[in-house]
Amino acid sequence: MRVEIDGGASGDLLRSLHTALSGEPEWRGRVRLVEGSSRPEALGSLLEALAVALAPGGVAVGLVSAVVAWARRQSVGDVVCKLSRPDGTSVEVSAPLARSLRGADEVRALVEDLTERLESGSSGSDTPSGE
Repeated sequence: MRVEIDGGASGDLLRSLHTALSGEPEWRGRVRLVEGSSRPEALGSLLEALAVALAPGGVAVGLVSAVVAWARRQSVGDVVCKLSRPDGTSVEVSAPLARSLRGADEVRALVEDLTERLESGSSGSDTPSGE
């Protein structure tokens, strides 16, 4: 699974998400930073995404739950996380939406919806509930 972040300071946000995921036993050793090609004026490569190895069977619910929890803690900005499968199926989670969820039932409903979309391969052209 690939995780990209849109929003200001995306490199710092990717590092933050990497740290959060790597701190969980379920994800330790299965998350790596992906660097993009560097620009001539840059001193090094820019962070582009996170690559996350899913357990056999590819169940994404744990990753979606972790990303939603992380997005809820982002107190500033319109940060958007995009989770993509190798086949191009993707969903997005916006921090403002994640912060607006009230209670465990709303969080669970969002996680279930996004996971269903990822696992069924139906990112489609309609607006995912995580946007």
